Amino acid sequence: MTDQIISTSVLVIGTGGAGLRAAIELRQQGVDVLAVGKRRKYDAHTTLAAGGINAALGTMDPEDSWQQHAADTIKESYDLADPQIVEIMAKNAPEGIRELEAWGMPLAREADGRISQRFFGAHTYRRTCFAGDYTGLEIQRTLLHRAATLNVPIIDTVYISRLLVADNQIFGAYGFDIVDGSRVIIHADAVIMATGGHTRIWRQTTSRRDENTGDSFRLAALAGARLRDAELVQFHPSGILEPADAAGLLISEAARGEGGILRNALGERFMSRYDPERMELSTRDRVALAISTEISEGRGTPKGGVLLDLTHVSREVILTRLPRVYRNMLDVQMLDITKDPIEIAPTAHYSMGGIWVRPEDHGTDVVGLYAIGEASSGTHGANRLGGNSLAELLVYGRIVGAAAAQYSRNLGSQVRSTEAVETARDEIDRLLAGRGFDNVRSMQRAIRDLMSEHAGVIRNEEGLTKGLAKLAAVEARLPDLAVHPDIAGFDDLAHALDLLGSLMAARATIESALARKETRGAHNRSDYPELDPALRVNMVWSFADGVTQERVAETPPEIAKLMMSTDDSVVGKLLE
Repeated sequence: MTDQIISTSVLVIGTGGAGLRAAIELRQQGVDVLAVGKRRKYDAHTTLAAGGINAALGTMDPEDSWQQHAADTIKESYDLADPQIVEIMAKNAPEGIRELEAWGMPLAREADGRISQRFFGAHTYRRTCFAGDYTGLEIQRTLLHRAATLNVPIIDTVYISRLLVADNQIFGAYGFDIVDGSRVIIHADAVIMATGGHTRIWRQTTSRRDENTGDSFRLAALAGARLRDAELVQFHPSGILEPADAAGLLISEAARGEGGILRNALGERFMSRYDPERMELSTRDRVALAISTEISEGRGTPKGGVLLDLTHVSREVILTRLPRVYRNMLDVQMLDITKDPIEIAPTAHYSMGGIWVRPEDHGTDVVGLYAIGEASSGTHGANRLGGNSLAELLVYGRIVGAAAAQYSRNLGSQVRSTEAVETARDEIDRLLAGRGFDNVRSMQRAIRDLMSEHAGVIRNEEGLTKGLAKLAAVEARLPDLAVHPDIAGFDDLAHALDLLGSLMAARATIESALARKETRGAHNRSDYPELDPALRVNMVWSFADGVTQERVAETPPEIAKLMMSTDDSVVGKLLE
């Protein structure tokens, strides 16, 4: 089969919000761009973001400022966020909202026309803009419309299996069409990765099948980039347990904000043991830890969860304030939440770590390679502030698009490597030639099981070490892997490459979790229950060096002062 060759100035991998915003910027600057993705552009992960997008507009609370937004973000990160990245995000978020507004996004508004803003947990002021509980979906639609207006070329059936690098300089990517299996070499001056995270490697996850499998980690690491904070994963407190194909489906934290009560199998309202002041309105990491502790200590339900009880809340409130939760539970479980509690457990929700990037332009260690959105790192540290992920992707989508445009314009020459292309081609050939008896799904399930058992909300040295041993056993099964494309398409090949990404992401996560011998934010070590001030570092992972430590830059004094004066009250504040 002859490889098709495509050339472009900048290749964007990923067609969610981050990738689209970068592609739009490149097109607006008159630079040739191609965006590719492995799932349909209207079904990108961005569409699942419900709650809102942060920007210090001051429409509701005029005293808000980008400095306070930055202070709230760094404080919630447990001091592991990169202060410069956070400053850039907070300063530029209002411009992102103005762009969406200009491009026709139907943001919620007050009676006088102002953009509505509401509280999310851990925000000092109301700064979260929204469009009902479909904010991410509306952002994706708005960006797709803008991209179509600009005639941005998008191919949403291409799986990128390798980045192409020569002498530590990117020169494109290699992949195949998921529908017909045709191979493609894409030559590009620069490549922007907007490829998501790795939360699908846990059993309970808000990610859907075949997304966020860790393939972004593998692509970057094989190209010579480093990963940062792979161990820092945000577990949302409330994901449903069944049916199996919906396990991890999110129950919005607004359910607790509207009066939902958490009870264990004994009927106890257990949050009084963990945060007696804030109770169910505590921070996401604390509630997830509380639920996991109840389950691990034997007070969970027979199915391994706890109960979220809304039966005391009026039916009118539920139907007007929680319509999506009400409808979803009827659809997937035939459960009427006005009459029966919801069985939930923590669910892997967001990769706060990702590819190591520079603050100013999100460039990586590989010349010409950039990363944005959940594929990148540095914004969220050890706990993500609700509403920041959508702000981040808009801000850095624009900045990185401009940086890649400038890099392409200034590029005098580019070295290509036939060896790099042959390596990418041979990898797919070997997978397709495999005639073993082991299948991808069983190996993926083994990864998800071991990550859930040994690297979930609560971790310790013994469990993480056992997890590494089990991971090695899964890796040893790779020679027996069978890949069988058929008339329906080449999804099986895509699943096999997803598996390779999951294996590498799991290893980086466990090894980094072993190195972080403390409890900080979403990272809970039962054998090291206290935060260690000496570990205000990022864990950086690479094939060459394993895990190394990198000091976090100091927070500017004006931001640090605001962090000290932040009000932790939850009165009137709903959560994402």
